[in-house]
Amino acid sequence: MKSKSLVMICLMCIVSFVIQAQEVIKVGIIGLDTSHAPAFIGLLNSDDPKPEHQGFRVVAAYPYGSKTIENSYKRIPEYTERAKKNGVEIVSSITELLKKVDCVMLETNDGTLHLEQAIEVLKSGKPMFIDKPIAADLVDAIAIFKLADQYNVPIFSSSALRFVPKNVELRNGKYGKVLGADAYSPAPCEPSHPDFSWYGIHGVEILYTIMGTGCKEVSRMHSEGTDVVTGLWEDGRIGTFRGNRTGKHIYGGTAICGSGAVIAGGYEGYACLLTEILKFFKTKVIPVSETETLELFTFMAASNESRRLGGKPVSMKQTFEKAQKKALKKLNKLNK
Repeated sequence: MKSKSLVMICLMCIVSFVIQAQEVIKVGIIGLDTSHAPAFIGLLNSDDPKPEHQGFRVVAAYPYGSKTIENSYKRIPEYTERAKKNGVEIVSSITELLKKVDCVMLETNDGTLHLEQAIEVLKSGKPMFIDKPIAADLVDAIAIFKLADQYNVPIFSSSALRFVPKNVELRNGKYGKVLGADAYSPAPCEPSHPDFSWYGIHGVEILYTIMGTGCKEVSRMHSEGTDVVTGLWEDGRIGTFRGNRTGKHIYGGTAICGSGAVIAGGYEGYACLLTEILKFFKTKVIPVSETETLELFTFMAASNESRRLGGKPVSMKQTFEKAQKKALKKLNKLNK
């Protein structure tokens, strides 16, 4: 009897193990050229992941990644080795990656590669999170969303700053109606990217998390070390973004609410963002709308035009329409 009981226990353990293995959602990462990749791998492949991160595992990664931006591609060897130590298989192509995973995190630091890399994933039908920036510019961002619609694949993009608890509270009205907001973040430039899409997008994401959509006009004041962008919303509210290239790297802002001035949340790591990504992979419910992501990209593009014009106000509507025409032309070429 004892031997039969032991056999039954062993069988139950094996069945339990198989069921658990089947329930694990397999995540693939594209791009080991950003600190976000080892951070996400560390959280998901931990021996003791947070309860909200359980049931997922990064099983494969395609390391490239920028091949032209030095401070990105020089990270690839180190991050590749760290991924291997965390049990991640390194593959030689996105095609190979897609055969091994259920969903994809496109982490490539170089936004100029995102459209090309995203197309392969979209054709596979697998849900995808695209880390900031969704693309290097507004034209490619529009193209990616149109392709996602074409292939009926759910995607979203976000900075980690959006899901900092304080910013979520502001978004949800905990402190009353937001009457205006001022956000700030580092904004170093990278020649291959229009000004803020490389890094200043963090602060722009804070601003949009707090204010929501509806900006109609943008103007920008520029100096070597600082940019200040002012947006006028349709309802008369005003929001600003300050991009800093000198001093300490700080993230945050102030929201002017019905209850008074409230300090916005700053950088608190990647766990909150990862939680939202995993919810999305499970439910396919998009936590950040296409409309909002494209508007914040339009905000950045309009600010670049304002700088070119010496600080004159620039229409958001006209900026988007120009970019949309270019995106459609680009897609027509890709579809030929």
